[in-house]
Amino acid sequence: MVSFKSTFARLAAAVTVVSHLVGNVASVPVGEDLAIRKASATPAAPHFVAYSDEWISGENGPPATSSIKGFNTFILSFLLTSGAADQALEWTEISSSQRSTIKSQYASAGIKLLVSAFGSTDAPTSAGADPVATANTMAAWVKQYDLDGIDVDYEDFNAFDGSSGSAVTWLESFTKQLRNQLPQGQYIITHAPVAPWFEPNVWSGGGYLAIDKSVGSLIDWYNVQFYNRRFIHFLNTRTIPNAEFMLLEGSTEYTDCTSLLTTSNGQYPNSALFQIAANGVSLNKLVIGKPGNSGDADTGYIAPNTLASCVQQAKNQGWSAGVMTWEYPDAGASWIQTVRSLSWPE
Repeated sequence: MVSFKSTFARLAAAVTVVSHLVGNVASVPVGEDLAIRKASATPAAPHFVAYSDEWISGENGPPATSSIKGFNTFILSFLLTSGAADQALEWTEISSSQRSTIKSQYASAGIKLLVSAFGSTDAPTSAGADPVATANTMAAWVKQYDLDGIDVDYEDFNAFDGSSGSAVTWLESFTKQLRNQLPQGQYIITHAPVAPWFEPNVWSGGGYLAIDKSVGSLIDWYNVQFYNRRFIHFLNTRTIPNAEFMLLEGSTEYTDCTSLLTTSNGQYPNSALFQIAANGVSLNKLVIGKPGNSGDADTGYIAPNTLASCVQQAKNQGWSAGVMTWEYPDAGASWIQTVRSLSWPE
């Protein structure tokens, strides 16, 4: 996920060295640390999740809780291998007292505050980043800046779509080490894969089905991107003559309730919500991700009123994971209230 309206100058910020981060974390009194972690316990589904990457003139930290009423998870994007950027960087630039006040307000409103790692501008596997060291650095950052957890928005398509399976092993190692540093029940860890990565018998290394089998128990839920596959590399297991790349036809994939929920179209078979669950992923860890408006993603947009109907259909079939959107402020309180209106009205 990426916002083309974000301030790119922020991408150059560096993460504070790990030794300094760990030192700061260790200096928190034991009783205070336990109280903070108790307040950060993982919430039960449904999860209503909004990402925030876009810089907004005049803002000073995350929005007021009234602006995101109806969401219960708000994710600051992005924490890169090179350091914090955009809304993650803005979180570091306000004072510790301001962060404490915002966290208290969010906690009172029942909203968890996370940071998202990587996004579409960061390709850690292709760049040769060590997964364990990267996890240690990012976990220390989460602790230093008193967040409730981290979202893994891995979009290293070259690595994932390639033939070596390197992305799968990288993500498994990265997730294991994140969880070592951010204990379950005290911190939230989510992943945000694109839906086709859950297809069976396509991806080298087994794709996200293999990741879920290996480390799914360490992941609290998936913010599944049912949108925004601009290009996808097709492996030899695909039968597409004379084509290495193919453009996703956004007018047909995940844009109605049928292709979103029960039967995805022919280009990405077995990647609709209930098809992913049938292939072994826990249904109620599959949060439906959608763009806030038609300009927030290349493909996959569904109008909020129609999406509300899809959500109601899924709930009536036993699903209760929730809904994610990219991104605030295009999707705020009004958007989520509409989407929830037929299933979890406030």
